[in-house]
Amino acid sequence: MIEGFSLKRFLPRGLFGRSLIIIVAPIVLLQAIIAYVFFERDVDTTTRRLARDVAADMAMLVALEDSHQGAQRENLRALAARQLDYRIRFVPGNVTPLRGPPSSTIDVALDDILEQRIGKDRDFRTARIGDDFEIKVDVHDGVLDVLVPRDRVTVSKPDIFILWMVGSSLLLMGIAILFLRNQVRPIERLARAADSFGKGRAVPDFKPYGATEVRRAAQAFITMRERIERHVSQRTEMLAGVSHDLKTPLTRLKLALAMMPDDTEAKSMRGDIAEMEHMLDDYLAFARGEGGEDSSITDLGALVREVAVSAERTRPRAQITVTAPDHVAVNVKRAGLRRVLANLIDNALKHGSKVAVRLSWNDHLVEIAVEDDGPGIPEPRREEAFRPFHRLDEGRNLQSGGSGLGLAIARDIARAHGGEILLDKSALGGLKATIRLPV
Repeated sequence: MIEGFSLKRFLPRGLFGRSLIIIVAPIVLLQAIIAYVFFERDVDTTTRRLARDVAADMAMLVALEDSHQGAQRENLRALAARQLDYRIRFVPGNVTPLRGPPSSTIDVALDDILEQRIGKDRDFRTARIGDDFEIKVDVHDGVLDVLVPRDRVTVSKPDIFILWMVGSSLLLMGIAILFLRNQVRPIERLARAADSFGKGRAVPDFKPYGATEVRRAAQAFITMRERIERHVSQRTEMLAGVSHDLKTPLTRLKLALAMMPDDTEAKSMRGDIAEMEHMLDDYLAFARGEGGEDSSITDLGALVREVAVSAERTRPRAQITVTAPDHVAVNVKRAGLRRVLANLIDNALKHGSKVAVRLSWNDHLVEIAVEDDGPGIPEPRREEAFRPFHRLDEGRNLQSGGSGLGLAIARDIARAHGGEILLDKSALGGLKATIRLPV
């Protein structure tokens, strides 16, 4: 389990990297197997056979040296040199220095053959001299020095095989990367389009292309996007019509109240009508979800301070502390996000005397936290506070005096940006509402 987890940390996360590994890994494995078979089986076996042939030649030369004398011996040595294409030299009176254990294929082969053909007491030594192989063997009256061409002992130029193998692998990998890049690019574009749409941004230039399966997925995304946009548009139009129809009789009621005496009952009725109009605006905003607004680059630091100043004007005794860096430019729906901040700050001021607003961000995420020193909300009931048209009965009621849509609208707008709103306990002792938006 630990080994698997450690391996996953080094594996690529993207589709292109993983697909490349799927292609490259078999090529590397195949090349390793071919190299093993070639060097351990073919090259080694062939080299051993060549070495045994050279060892057999040496055994024959030693036998000729030991069995002949004088001019006949020299003639036979010259004839052997011409026939075998060896350079043979006799050094009288010398002996070969003691040799160590066999260290190469030719040493092992010579040791075996000479022991079988001549005897185990015969001393010899091998050495590389340039491109040739020198073999010195003791004979009865001196040392036989034989220079054997390298290609008679070992396989010539095995590095050419390696060069061809590596070169062909690199060529195949280059072609695979080129074609794989073209196949992955439509998927990456589809992912970017889905991410932008999830953040509430328009993707009008997206068109399906690529492999058949990718085209089908892209077309399904376009169909889904059109259905969602149509659903939002129909819901907005329906609620707008209802709001318009209800505001007409409310306007008549307001005109009738304006003609009535300014007494306590009339003031109460005017308050009820104002509350009904506010509720109708909330219903329409919830149905629309700020979906009709286009995204634009907005300085969130300036926006947070602007909303805080506006809240202080409506509540002169409010204590709002703002911590926000300058020039935090993010692509958002400005009016919608302003409404979210206004709702959260207004809720915090309703239930607390001190409010702290903090903006933080990095390359991937923006967080705006609104904290207060009010009674807060118990953890089991925090999700309940987001339910539309719902009010909490005890402790803190974030939607008191309203339509029960404040937090529902705020979360709806945040999710339209691809983000979320989370509730937690505040360091001030009350509630902490955090807006998280992807950059």
